Amino acid sequence: MTSSPATPTPTRGPIEPIAVAGAGSIGVAFAIVFARAGHAVRVWDPFPDALERAHGELFDRLEQLSAHGLVENPSTVGARVTFVRDMAEAVAGVTLVQECAPEQVGIKQELIRRAARSAPDQAVFASSSSAIRPSLIAADLPEELRDRILVGHPGNPPYLIPVIEVVPSPSTATWAAERACALYTGAGLRPITVNHEPEGFVFNRLQGAVLREAYCLVRDGVATVDEIDEVVRSGLGRRWSLIGPFETADLNSRGGLESHAEKMGPAYARMGAERGQNDPWTPDLVSSAVRQRRALLPLDRWEERVRWRDEQLMRLTPLWEDMRGTS
Repeated sequence: MTSSPATPTPTRGPIEPIAVAGAGSIGVAFAIVFARAGHAVRVWDPFPDALERAHGELFDRLEQLSAHGLVENPSTVGARVTFVRDMAEAVAGVTLVQECAPEQVGIKQELIRRAARSAPDQAVFASSSSAIRPSLIAADLPEELRDRILVGHPGNPPYLIPVIEVVPSPSTATWAAERACALYTGAGLRPITVNHEPEGFVFNRLQGAVLREAYCLVRDGVATVDEIDEVVRSGLGRRWSLIGPFETADLNSRGGLESHAEKMGPAYARMGAERGQNDPWTPDLVSSAVRQRRALLPLDRWEERVRWRDEQLMRLTPLWEDMRGTS
């Protein structure tokens, strides 16, 4: 099994114009993502001062990316982005409207309603919401619009953190989700499709679980804020920059995930019960996870993958230590 490159190379195909509705930090970040991939991007905001600030922020971020070799020509990329106050102008002929409004259902609904008046009939409306279910966003909008509404929740900032959650509602058409995934992939992002639209989706549910426990550990006097951050900085975070929680557990125990669940499952169950959580790793659940892991990595390649993990950590250690020295 080989590792994926740190930053995927955008695929080249027809370059459709993209609208970004909202000129805050996430809107600017999405403009960079799409413009870097060759799209013409129109950033809309009703406030002139927001557009002026976003223009300056865009070029500042592009220069910073260029200094690290992550953008070849910041002037060329920046020239693909225009800033407009007229919604009709912003969405004319676009394939995707990336909504980046504040985290309030009513504001997002009104923005999408306005954009839909001038956008093409087949344009997809993707909300950058961090936690609001797409079915709530679509609820009071015209029925003929609901099949084109979904959530496209990025890591922040998406020009550096390429994962993006594509969350359809029960009303979202399959073609709309597929088109969003294709556009995101073409722009160098790595979409995952989230089923059942749980509040917080995957990203913030995982992040929230860690943060809830971190607060509990501070409350209980187990460790300080900085000490807990250090466990993540110098421990969990180093591994997680390469592999996720399932692969971490899989590689931490000879025999893989099944062996890990047998050894550690009872302890994790007790820790969960201590916090009032009763979500045991049932045999069927473990079996399902093990099947998925073994499809990705047969046990006869376990040693090879452990060696790969260690070699990547060795390669990154000097960089981490150098960054710690300058923090």
